[in-house]
Amino acid sequence: MESVNIKELNDRIQRESAFVDILTMEMGKVIVGQKHLVENLLIGLLANGHILLEGVPGLAKTLAINTLASCVDAKFSRIQFTPDLLPADVTGTLIYSQKSEQFQIRKGPVFANFVLADEINRSPAKVQSALLEAMQERQVTIGDETFPLPEPFLVMATQNPIEQEGTYPLPEAQVDRFMLKVVVSYPKKEEEKLIVRMNNTGEFPKAHAVMKPEDIVRAREVVRDVYMDEKIERYIVDIVYATRTPQDYGLDKLANLVSYGASPRASISLSMASKAYAFIKRRGYVIPEDVRAVCNEVLRHRIGLTYEAEAENVTTENIIAEIINAVEVP
Repeated sequence: MESVNIKELNDRIQRESAFVDILTMEMGKVIVGQKHLVENLLIGLLANGHILLEGVPGLAKTLAINTLASCVDAKFSRIQFTPDLLPADVTGTLIYSQKSEQFQIRKGPVFANFVLADEINRSPAKVQSALLEAMQERQVTIGDETFPLPEPFLVMATQNPIEQEGTYPLPEAQVDRFMLKVVVSYPKKEEEKLIVRMNNTGEFPKAHAVMKPEDIVRAREVVRDVYMDEKIERYIVDIVYATRTPQDYGLDKLANLVSYGASPRASISLSMASKAYAFIKRRGYVIPEDVRAVCNEVLRHRIGLTYEAEAENVTTENIIAEIINAVEVP
C-alpha cells in the first residue's frame, strides 16, 4: 500500500480518463439535462455494475441507455416486461428443427452489451429471476448449455413509482444485484423548453460512436487501480455497519426504523462506485466526498424499513443522511 506513487497514478488516471469528457459531451447532444442520470450510467459502466432506475414515464430513461450504447458502439437490446412474458423470452430457448431433426439454441435479447429491462416490476418473479444468473455470473444457461455474455455487460432496469396496480415488487435478492438505484427527476424549465423546441422542429441530434466496447473493458481495469486508503475502506465499512446496527454509532432512534441493513455486496459496490466516481473526476485516489457522492444510489434500495418508519413517513434517504452525519469522516 505504501509503495503506491500517488503522483504517477494521478497522472495516469488523468490520461486514461480523458474519454469521460468526450463520452459525456456526445451523450449531452441527445439527452437534455439529466446530468445525474448520465453520471450514474458512467459509474455503473466503469464499476461493472447494473443500474435500477426509478422515475415517471417520459424522463429519457430508455433514450439514455440507447444513446450510451451508440456512443460505445455496442449492441443494445430492449425487453419490455409484461405480465405474460416468459423466462425464455428473455434468455432464449431450444427450438426443434425438423430439417436437422435436432434442437437448436435460439439466443434471447439478453445477449447484448446493454440490456434495458423496461418496467421490470410488470412481470412475475419467475421472469425477473431469468435475469439473475445473467446479472451475477455474466452467463446464461439454455437447456444444458451455458453461454458467456459479451463484455461489457450492463443491465439497466426501469420501474414506474406511480402505478403500482398489477406490478410485482422486485425480491430483495434481485434488488441487491443492482449496484445503483437512481431516482430520475423532472428536467428544469429551461431544459424542458429545449426539449419541446427539439421535438417541434423534429431536429434530433444523433450520437456518434466515440469508443469501442474493448475500451470500456480496459477502462474498468484502470478504475480498479484507483488508490483507496485503508481509512476510506474503514469509512465505507462503518457506513454499511451503521445500517445494520445504528445503535453502535449513537443512532438509537434508527433502531426501530430499520428492519434489515445493507449486505456485504453494498460495501463492495460502495468501494467500486467511489473508485469510478474518482475516475470520472479525473483523480487517482478516493476521498470521503466520493463515498458520500455515491452513498444514496448504492444504499437506498438495500435498507429495509419497518412499519414504524413507513407510518412516520421516514424514507431510506433520511436514514442514509442520518448515518452519513453520524459516522466519523477520516
